[in-house]
Amino acid sequence: MRKIILASASPRRRELLAAAGVSFKVCPGNGEEHITGTDPEEAVKELSSQKAFSAVFPEAENGTVILGADTVVVFEGKILGKPKDEEDAVQTLKMLQGNTHQVYTGVTILENTRGKWQKTSFAEKTDVTFYPVSEKEIRDYVKTKEPMDKAGSYGIQGLFGIYVKSISGEYSNVVGLPVGRLFYEAKKSGIELRWQE
Repeated sequence: MRKIILASASPRRRELLAAAGVSFKVCPGNGEEHITGTDPEEAVKELSSQKAFSAVFPEAENGTVILGADTVVVFEGKILGKPKDEEDAVQTLKMLQGNTHQVYTGVTILENTRGKWQKTSFAEKTDVTFYPVSEKEIRDYVKTKEPMDKAGSYGIQGLFGIYVKSISGEYSNVVGLPVGRLFYEAKKSGIELRWQE
């Protein structure tokens, strides 16, 4: 049985991977994350790679796979991180309401092949459009504290999901892990993520 490690503390990524039938262990890396550029696609690939490599351990057996992922929200070309405080979350959501923004998730797959780590990285983009949302609705939502640990200050699978008008792209990508693309890229690299021998 191939050992698969998810290098992320995100409960949403855990749920998505488990729902896809993958048997895995969680081992969040403890490295510092640094973005060196402003291009969102390159930034999330870089962050996912940093996460994956921070979970590498010397005694990993041959065939071990480590998955790293990172998600950012982008509006008008600007990367929006997690909110600094409640007011920051309110201002972010006021900006996003009634508009279309992009969600990028970068994923890095590391496979241990006889002591060497082979790397595959990719980025997936999904467009999300919100209905117009009033300031009171936004402030009521922020009071729930739900947006405080989320890029772009909202979780599509949570209470703010009712304001989503349309999605163009993979839904699970907005939650934090583009599962369909992950399986496709893994398969291209000869890695079977579930029901493996």
